[in-house]
Amino acid sequence: MQNTLKLLHMSDENAINYPYLPAGEKIIYVRADNEYMQAAREFALKNSLDKVMPTGSVIVLDGKVIGRGANGSDYHDKHGCERVRRNIPTGQGYELCVGCHPKNHSEPKAIAEALKNYTKEDLAKSELYLWGHWWLCQPCWNAITEAGIKKVYLQTDSEKHFNKNHIENIVGTQFNLA
Repeated sequence: MQNTLKLLHMSDENAINYPYLPAGEKIIYVRADNEYMQAAREFALKNSLDKVMPTGSVIVLDGKVIGRGANGSDYHDKHGCERVRRNIPTGQGYELCVGCHPKNHSEPKAIAEALKNYTKEDLAKSELYLWGHWWLCQPCWNAITEAGIKKVYLQTDSEKHFNKNHIENIVGTQFNLA
């Protein structure tokens, strides 16, 4: 019976229709109260410049956070967003807006911080926790792959909570929840 439940759970995860997921890659889910997911959330709360979809990433090596990143830039405040003006779907057209450029995503920022004090060999043994989103775009997956990081964690039910198109989303109230 326990194996059946495990298979059903795995099947449910595989049923998520991510806008992008490289062949052979998988996303691992952890509860919202996971200490590293909480660290990513807290970093987003304090550092994200994206007022709609704040995200935070932490890179963990041997139980220690070695890199942190939050998304956003002040470009949108000053100039707006070309992707929003053109009604471009999430995950597309990053090259059209300086504020949306992947250099402003939390994952590459966390990787860059980790590489200030650690090697790529260290990162190959590390894990990345992403709070505030339900999938990773192609440029972020590419950065993670290039860094050698093998495990990526998202918060359980992130495909509902952080998906603007899902009825159960918490977009706009992410930090109001305990």
